[in-house]
Amino acid sequence: MAINQNHLFEEIDGVRCAIVEKNCSSERVTFIRSLLEFNGYNVVVIPSPPPKVSPAKPLAEGETAPPPPPPPPATFTVAVTQTEFNVINAIYGRLLHTKTGHVVTMKYWKQIDQVSDDYKPYFAKTWR
Repeated sequence: MAINQNHLFEEIDGVRCAIVEKNCSSERVTFIRSLLEFNGYNVVVIPSPPPKVSPAKPLAEGETAPPPPPPPPATFTVAVTQTEFNVINAIYGRLLHTKTGHVVTMKYWKQIDQVSDDYKPYFAKTWR
């Protein structure tokens, strides 16, 4: 049972894992996997289950069936085998580092910034 929504864990292939992120694209999985493996975590990636589809309504006489919806994009669930891992604590606790030696910031984790600028505080005033 999770403490809250920020600390989820599941059993994946018989191994208890802390969930890092769900419904990730393959590019996002590559980014997260390389970052976490560089920091010494054992990463597990599994395909996310397909979304639930509601049953189709019965057709009345004379109606044609609507075209089937497009298939959902392939998404993945990323987890680490260390169950005490929490993304929020790792980022704000400055526990994760990039390959260049900088501390991972939230903007770098979300891939908003290409380079982690750990000298600029995350709580800095951003308005005029």
